[in-house]
Amino acid sequence: MEPPVPVSRPTAATHRVTNQAPPLTGHDVAEDAVLLEGLDREGAGWHREELHRLGRLAGSEQAQHWADQANRHEPELRTHDRYGNRIDEVEFHPAYHHLMDLSVGAGLAGAAWADPRPGAHVARAAGFMVATTLEPGHLCPVSMTYAVVPALRHAPDLAAAYEPLLTSRAYDPGLRAPVGKRGLLAGMGMTEKQGGSDVRANTTTAAEQPDGSWRLRGHKWFTSAPMNDLFLVLAQAPGGLSCFLVPRVLPDGSRNAFRIQRLKDKLGNRANASSEPEFDDTVAWLVGPEGKGVRTIIEMVTMTRLDCVLGSAAGTRAALAQAAHHARHRTAFGALLIDQPLMRNVLADLALESEAATTLALRLAGAADRARHGDTGERAFLRIATAVAKYWVCKRQPAAVAEALECLGGNGYDEASGLPRLYREAPLNSIWEGSGNVTALDLQRALAREPGALDAFAAEIDLAAGADARLDAAWRDLRAELRPTADAQLRARRVIERAALVLQGALLVRHAPAAVADAFCASRLAADRGLAFGTLAPATDFTALLDRLPGA
Repeated sequence: MEPPVPVSRPTAATHRVTNQAPPLTGHDVAEDAVLLEGLDREGAGWHREELHRLGRLAGSEQAQHWADQANRHEPELRTHDRYGNRIDEVEFHPAYHHLMDLSVGAGLAGAAWADPRPGAHVARAAGFMVATTLEPGHLCPVSMTYAVVPALRHAPDLAAAYEPLLTSRAYDPGLRAPVGKRGLLAGMGMTEKQGGSDVRANTTTAAEQPDGSWRLRGHKWFTSAPMNDLFLVLAQAPGGLSCFLVPRVLPDGSRNAFRIQRLKDKLGNRANASSEPEFDDTVAWLVGPEGKGVRTIIEMVTMTRLDCVLGSAAGTRAALAQAAHHARHRTAFGALLIDQPLMRNVLADLALESEAATTLALRLAGAADRARHGDTGERAFLRIATAVAKYWVCKRQPAAVAEALECLGGNGYDEASGLPRLYREAPLNSIWEGSGNVTALDLQRALAREPGALDAFAAEIDLAAGADARLDAAWRDLRAELRPTADAQLRARRVIERAALVLQGALLVRHAPAAVADAFCASRLAADRGLAFGTLAPATDFTALLDRLPGA
């Protein structure tokens, strides 16, 4: 007896999907008024077309699939080959290589250093923010490659050999002799397990050789991107803590001793490999004067701190974009979420936080660009502003991402939404290249030792003098707090937080729509709000703030 033929039935009513936001794909990530206005203002308007090209790639379904796959299939360490030879290689999913090719090809690594146009570093910063909204983990090696160039110039012979490859737009993975590759990536090894941020406690030693090279012996506790080609590392030389260049492969094609003990099992940043390498008679070359290692490598640290600010501003913007997209499509209690008064307050508050972060981040990029062209005032401004922005913008990202995730409710807690990945990534930049305490104390050192830096910072705030009484009052109070006192360290976080808010307020008063500046000064400087997002005063012009949402 033949089985009965099944009868085709329509999809059951309980299986019909309604009231769900469509995926946020197929859009231009760079179509963002705050980003584009900052690009123009800081001197890189000529980069708009290229930025939109990258924005369309970053918003594509294909690129977002790469981002998902690169995080789901994490890097794997291969210490030995099948015969027992030590190889110390890390294998990545193909999606990771696609992301790297996209970002290096867009000039987000070292290319800006080879571009003489004013605004080149601003253009690169805007691109870095766009790529961060796609997937931030792969940008760690990209960032370090960008940051290594000014530090490496302390060794002119090494810079002459490697800088043309560090500024290349060619992504050329694999361990081979550096000068035979089409492009190079760089990394950095500073911290050790016994010292962490106290790098002067490092125990790695360096011994000079008759041929002018050095040999290192020791370990590093947190060295990201171990498959990069070159690394700047700190080691104790006879003359004190010094900076050295360590290649993974030596000029003759042989492997340098770079023993990867394990990869870190991290909270987030999972597409990127971070490692614990051991040096054992490892070949290196001195960069900068012996005994001046911190002074030499700090130029690399400063540039990576800039990228931390860019990355956190972009991460906040990415979470806001997801929340705004959901609110525009989700209905609750008879109306779209975007039209519900309380949700409007939350989104407007997040938009305000995001705009302040993005505006400050691009202002730093503009200062870095102008400092490169010889502007000493901008260089002095960066000394304080980088620490201030690194502390506050990075510190605010986790709270902002958590609030954006909550806008999606249970949908946001699901991995498929992408918000959990953004949330896991959010604390990183506040830790990387100096935690909150380190950057707060860095500001205190600058105030005590570099009066020119404070003068430059004050000059920036004074450009907004008289435009808003709340800003003027906050600046008067801050100036009093900036004076050195016996309890300066106890007050360091309070002072740097206030400095960040005053700087953001001054920038928004000068450059943002009046409604944005007014809401910021009221809520952040005059404290006319609660402690959580979504507590702006009822008199706030919510429509004006929501009109600035990504995709609006």
